[in-house]
Amino acid sequence: MSDLKKTFEETVEFVQNAEGDVQLSNEQKLQMYALYKQATEGDVSGKKPGMMDFVARAKFMAWEELKGKTSEEAMQKYINEVAALKS
Repeated sequence: MSDLKKTFEETVEFVQNAEGDVQLSNEQKLQMYALYKQATEGDVSGKKPGMMDFVARAKFMAWEELKGKTSEEAMQKYINEVAALKS
């Protein structure tokens, strides 16, 4: 496993287990979600959710904005975002 992937997985675990240590706004949560999905699954696929499914549509659109970004780029940005939140 590469150092980047290991650091990414440790960072994801930190975020999942932070339990109030890090307070994220809804916009930050959406960005972290999109970066995670891009890092782990690549470009968004499937049909865009309907207008009335606000949460799913927002997630889809945030992920869609990262289209073309490599997995490694998304992992590094995720790590950098969490590091900035910690400090």
